[in-house]
Amino acid sequence: MTTAITNSVSFSSSRIKHFTPLASPHSYCKPFSSNLCCKNSRKNSVDVYPNDVANRVLMDIQNSGIIACLRAQSAEVAIEAARAALRGGVSVIHPGISISQYYFLVSQTQALQCLVQEYPSASIGVGTVLDREDAKDALKLGAKFLMSPATVKEILDDVAECQALYIPGVTTPTEILFASNAGAKIIKVYPVSALGGVEYIAALKKPFPHIPMVASQGITLDSVGQYIARGASAVVLSDAIFDKNAMGERNFLLINQLACSAAFKGNEALIHTDVLFCSERLILHGSLDGELVPNPVKFTE
Repeated sequence: MTTAITNSVSFSSSRIKHFTPLASPHSYCKPFSSNLCCKNSRKNSVDVYPNDVANRVLMDIQNSGIIACLRAQSAEVAIEAARAALRGGVSVIHPGISISQYYFLVSQTQALQCLVQEYPSASIGVGTVLDREDAKDALKLGAKFLMSPATVKEILDDVAECQALYIPGVTTPTEILFASNAGAKIIKVYPVSALGGVEYIAALKKPFPHIPMVASQGITLDSVGQYIARGASAVVLSDAIFDKNAMGERNFLLINQLACSAAFKGNEALIHTDVLFCSERLILHGSLDGELVPNPVKFTE
């Protein structure tokens, strides 16, 4: 099978193990959306139907709770692994190639072009963007979001018109405040596991409850719910979805199943925090949106 992309580039997947996703309890996994009361959108002022790319990606992130970070040894493997994850319910993903710098650039370009063309409604971006030129190149190829391990002010300036979402990396409260004041709509706390994990996110949210945060580095499927419950808008998952052994064996069925589990856990965590948020609003104010509720629901433990 050959998949054509722009500039007459094509990929042969004849050597790749294809699969048919099996039915599973999570086969319904789709990007999460709640019309009842979405904690993330209500507290962080995301438009219900954003007109620009940046806010649409932000909504996808906050409504799914998961950003999939893919590293592969070739464009072919990256594309097939990304397809498996997207079919499993992941809606926000950035592919990467873990090889020499020159081939990395060529392969990542091919992977990004192919996936953007195949999945126009998905939020597909680029990670580890370190300078303005790389950011511009990624945007030309159709990337909808950019992520960095640190804050690159020039990139923030370039995406000010909302043609893409930029997620700068931060470590300290000072960096969080700087990125937010510079225009970042959401920031990435990295490397979160080395900084204290869930407790560090919880501590940061106390002075910055209004700033959406993504937790990144070393996060497992089992800890997704904890991070979101303690204040993260989403988490970045890498090996938790793109298991190293599965990637090496080209076991895309397993990747599909892990992606489905990740999507389910993200949705489950968001639903749980939405219910808690709505409950708090009703108990404290007797309303959800400023309108009084005649007979507020009484909650008992």
